[in-house]
Amino acid sequence: MRREKKNITKKRRAIKKAKTKAVAAKKAARTSSPRKGAVNMKVRSLRAYKEQKVPGGVMQSVNPFTEEVLHELPLMSRAEITSLAAKARHACWHWRNVPIGERTALLKKLAEVLRSEKRNYAGLITQEMGKPIKDAMAEVEKCAVLADYFSENAARFLEPEMVKTEARKSYVAFEPLGVILAIEPWNFPFWQVFRVAVPGLVAGNAVLLKHASNVPMTALAIEDAIRKAGFPENLFKTLLISPDDAMKLIDDDLVDAVSLTGSNRAGEEVGSRAGRRIKSLVLELGGSDPFIVLDDADAAKAGRTAAQARMINAGQSCIASKRFIVMENVAEEFTRNFISRLKELKVGDPMDETTDIGPLARKDILDGLKAQLKDAKAKGAEVIELAHDQTHGYFMAPVVVLKPTANMKVLSEEVFGPIAPIVVVKDEDEAVRVANDTEYGLGASIWSRNIERAEKLARRIEAGTIAINDFVKSDPRLPFGGVKKSGVGRELSQYGLKELVNIKTVVVRE
Repeated sequence: MRREKKNITKKRRAIKKAKTKAVAAKKAARTSSPRKGAVNMKVRSLRAYKEQKVPGGVMQSVNPFTEEVLHELPLMSRAEITSLAAKARHACWHWRNVPIGERTALLKKLAEVLRSEKRNYAGLITQEMGKPIKDAMAEVEKCAVLADYFSENAARFLEPEMVKTEARKSYVAFEPLGVILAIEPWNFPFWQVFRVAVPGLVAGNAVLLKHASNVPMTALAIEDAIRKAGFPENLFKTLLISPDDAMKLIDDDLVDAVSLTGSNRAGEEVGSRAGRRIKSLVLELGGSDPFIVLDDADAAKAGRTAAQARMINAGQSCIASKRFIVMENVAEEFTRNFISRLKELKVGDPMDETTDIGPLARKDILDGLKAQLKDAKAKGAEVIELAHDQTHGYFMAPVVVLKPTANMKVLSEEVFGPIAPIVVVKDEDEAVRVANDTEYGLGASIWSRNIERAEKLARRIEAGTIAINDFVKSDPRLPFGGVKKSGVGRELSQYGLKELVNIKTVVVRE
């Protein structure tokens, strides 16, 4: 009994101490001004999540520049997950009957919300995953462009298609699937979500978001943006859940389809789970995109563009160019301009608008890149490591790997960071062989002054997207996706929209 009373007393003291700290923190927040560049935005959903008891774990938001823990949010319980999924399903049944004109009008409003809150949303992205603020703002703007695009075109995309047959009338209708579970990554934490949510919602579906565990505040901000635009309650919900609970949700009859952007390992697990349950599926997975420079290319321009293509988001992009395949008579000029441009890029504080390369998103990513680089050195590669002056944060300056071989991890694995191997080849046939010597097939870049030659070569490259005299980018107007182990299905454009609908055939006779 004495021991129990002593424990109760300790607990009361701890609670009193915590309340005292909370009051002091509130007073300090009222009397102090935020530091320059800090994000000052209230996310309504955050308050609700913080009021919950922690059922079995937390999501941590860690600033990769300062290495400080910004927030710890409780994971949802199974009961909460089921409840929100059921509410989304109920909302969907009403939403699917809303006229398409009303749905597209809300997308236009969503674009307005994104632009009005652009700086705040971008600040959250930067603080949670380290993307330079100027790039984060561009990402939010791109989401607004996406919303505008579908607001202007979705009605046309979803119109029934008449087909002439011997029947009185035959047509193909495009109807919502139901509830879509979107499992999304941290590297483009707004864009990856919106390219599922925007077409998914306008098609009449509901969307449940399971975002990456290191960007919970960004995930909640996305939910608030959609709510502010006027979409019905519970039609889009952020679920703060573990990967295991996401897998269980795929099994649940409350979910009709799954869209995943992530690693190949995640794709195999999600694809297997969805396949067993016979559910619609879109997978956008890894990439090891070749950047091919032919002997008639503008090698100087290609070299400078290649630096940008590799260092997108500090190299943390599935469509970043990752293997530079250069014909030998232009290799020296290409490499010289490539390194020269890399040296011009500023590595530093991602909240500084002059920064080009911020920190990597997590320490484990940095550790993995160091292991891949160590492997290349051990196997005889020549390595040029540029310097940076950062004393904290998960930084890696650009690295160029010369004379890499096929057995090195920098060529055989996806490299998710600022490491750039340059492979010198003798002719087009060797360039094609090296380019296709990968399990991935997401995108590729081809450089030549002869457009006909480049287009002919493009037909030999195993990839979902080819950029000629440019680097690969996603565009709301064009389908995006890969072949081989880079994924299944497409996102964006009318083709991506139609991955998220039931393509229904209707035949009418007398």
